Amino acid sequence: MAASPAPPQAPPKPTWDPRRPEPPFPWLRPTIRIRLTLLYGGMFLIAGILLLSIIYLLAAQALNTGNEPLFKIADGDAIKVTSDNCPAVNNASNLTLPEFNSAISACIDHQRQVALDNLLSRSLLALLGLAVIAFAFGYAMAGRVLSPLGRITRTARAVAGSDLSRRIELDGPDDELKELADTFDEMLERLQRAFTAQQRFVGNASHELRTPLAINRTLLEVHLSDPNAPMELQQLGKTLLATNERSEQLVEGLLLLARSDNQIVERKPVDLAEVAEQAVDQVHGEAQAKGVVIRGEQKPAVVQGNGVLLERIALNLVQNAVRYNVPEGGWVEVTTEVQHGQAVLVVSNTGPVVPAYEIDNLFEPFRRLRTERTGSDKGVGLGLSIVRSVARAHGGHISAQPREGGGLVMRVTLPV
Repeated sequence: MAASPAPPQAPPKPTWDPRRPEPPFPWLRPTIRIRLTLLYGGMFLIAGILLLSIIYLLAAQALNTGNEPLFKIADGDAIKVTSDNCPAVNNASNLTLPEFNSAISACIDHQRQVALDNLLSRSLLALLGLAVIAFAFGYAMAGRVLSPLGRITRTARAVAGSDLSRRIELDGPDDELKELADTFDEMLERLQRAFTAQQRFVGNASHELRTPLAINRTLLEVHLSDPNAPMELQQLGKTLLATNERSEQLVEGLLLLARSDNQIVERKPVDLAEVAEQAVDQVHGEAQAKGVVIRGEQKPAVVQGNGVLLERIALNLVQNAVRYNVPEGGWVEVTTEVQHGQAVLVVSNTGPVVPAYEIDNLFEPFRRLRTERTGSDKGVGLGLSIVRSVARAHGGHISAQPREGGGLVMRVTLPV
């Protein structure tokens, strides 16, 4: 019997302490609210000062334009009034005094309106420029303030990919984001210890459960090898041997189900076509004995994962398709290909009619069609549960659909 793997070691102690003492003045803590208030308040103050300065300069320029002399008196044999901004007074000699005063007032109003229009248009341009600068500066500063959230998100994604050893260990001011990061690190520490304890339990249980079953099998085989044993004793031994074999399959299935519930850390390129061919070869003898034809084309479909667990997916599906088939003229079709950037394994078979409402129950442990739980020689009821767990551990999923006329279509999709 192969030696059981050594149980995993406990994870190292964290290098940070999430339970640091409270500061003496908690109201002086540089929280995100205070930092954002100071940041955007300061930006608003600076933008207001710049805007007031620009308006002041523009107003001064407008006042200079509005105070330019409207006309000048030229020397000569007679007094003559000329104006570049008010052409109406150039012919002052032909105007009466009321007409001349009215022309001067109209020119003053026109010059004042031009100055105000220039002030308004330039102020709007200045405001637009400051708004663009303020939005750009605010976007950059907000990204800098909220950058720890990106670090927390990246760590969470790494943990979702089954790397529980990752920690954020965020540096910087003791604000809400650092408190969130430290709390997240503490949660990861507890999760890692829980998963390590589970793996250690699985490793110990595998040894404790396999050893007595192996001893029982050896003793039964020794007694069955005795040619002088009574027929009744031989029949009893064969029954006990079959029961022991079923118990071994159950133990192996439970241990594999427990291991496959976790994400796969070490991934290597695995071709689903090769995995499917290996599964077909292993089930070929059983299929011939039952009169079931296995067919289908396996196209290359390389994924990143664990080859042993992926082979278990194909083997369980093909075995179920052969065992749960029609008595005569049955077939199983196994295909692999890449569709829409994903590797797909499809196992179709003839068989009894499966109601649609029974599909979800097939993936539950110890559940079979018609809720059969015991007394079956076709397995221990963990095959599809293991397939679903292994597929999820590889970031994929499995779906089942009833075939017209009986049987199922099992479709496993895995990321390439």
